[in-house]
Amino acid sequence: MKINQVCFRTKYLKEPWSIKTYKSIGGYSAWIKILTEKVSPKKIIEIIKESELRGRGGAGFPTGIKWSFFPYDIPGEKYVICNSDEGEPGTCKDRDIMKYNPHQILEGILIACYTMGANIAYNYIRGEFWLPFSRMETAIKEARKEMLLGDNIQNKKININIYNHLGAGSYICGEETALLNSLEGKKGFPRLKPPFPAVYGLYGKPTNVNNTETYASIPPIIQYGPKWFSSIGRPNNGGSKIFSVTGDVERPGNFEIPLGTKFSKLLDLAGGVRKKNKIKAVIPGGSSSKILTGEEMMNCHMDYDSLGKAGSMLGSGAVIVLDETRNIVKILCRFLKFYTYESCGQCTPCREGSGWILKKIQKILKGKGNMSDIDYLFKIAKNIEGKTICVFGEAFSWPVQSYILKFRNEFQQLIKN
Repeated sequence: MKINQVCFRTKYLKEPWSIKTYKSIGGYSAWIKILTEKVSPKKIIEIIKESELRGRGGAGFPTGIKWSFFPYDIPGEKYVICNSDEGEPGTCKDRDIMKYNPHQILEGILIACYTMGANIAYNYIRGEFWLPFSRMETAIKEARKEMLLGDNIQNKKININIYNHLGAGSYICGEETALLNSLEGKKGFPRLKPPFPAVYGLYGKPTNVNNTETYASIPPIIQYGPKWFSSIGRPNNGGSKIFSVTGDVERPGNFEIPLGTKFSKLLDLAGGVRKKNKIKAVIPGGSSSKILTGEEMMNCHMDYDSLGKAGSMLGSGAVIVLDETRNIVKILCRFLKFYTYESCGQCTPCREGSGWILKKIQKILKGKGNMSDIDYLFKIAKNIEGKTICVFGEAFSWPVQSYILKFRNEFQQLIKN
């Protein structure tokens, strides 16, 4: 399996971010093939469907099905958006793809624009990502110089322009509709859905939004075929996935492995648990995913369906490993400080509920809690779930519920002692 061909396929070459390096290993061949053979948008969508590629940003929705919902065959202005905001705690993969392989992202966006019938695309990049932004800017200039994007691409009378846009570092703008409002110069508030962006998106026009890693996966699918891509992973979980492994491991970093790989193998790649300590728990999909015990994770496979059955989610692929020395309540408190600060304040359950829960947890950590506080915390979190415009409510209420369910004894010990 040519796993090294996906996303990070240029990382160990000289100046992997340059167009010269990218083209030397077949870069832009998928884009040229589409232009030369005049592949129909419908055919491209069928290829993506067959590949079983699922969104790499968090939700894991099948990309081909998402593209099929888009009104690509009707006239008028349309937009394609690449979500490179990457604000989920523990996630650090998209910035590396932009740093080391920006042209593969551009090629994926170009293919998406062609498929959707869009002439303009925006890459929304987190405000702190200066080097990734610089690499993406350089990549656009290089591609434009070689007539791979811009006006009259390859003399085929196709016009597609891509622009990089720096956000202001707000976590909530990783939510696709908040991102669209931010692009329009408005406050980064999530929108009520429906209507969905595919119908009413940027400036009220049909808009497709996908994650950075998702777009970077498109060119190899076109180049090597959908069956090649789907054969790398497991059924309904096609391809490889980049996992950001952090926390109590000897060698934290980004690791690209086939979907369905056993967690124990991923842990070995990260050097195992630090100082040979015993693994206590794992947050498998970023801080907003439900926590699993170390024993549960050691029997898990790293794919969307397996982690869903285990009671959590793959999410953004941010794997946070916690060893036996960690206090679970302190970990939860740290995350709640983040979510309380990052709430956009539009919905009352988020604006008030996150701070309310944080104060209760801080009360327990200060030794001033009582046993009824545990069930009260769970009740508040449960009541917030499903009561907000976007999934920010679930982002902090799911962890609270799972931490109490899996590690109630630690809350009880803090209260007793």
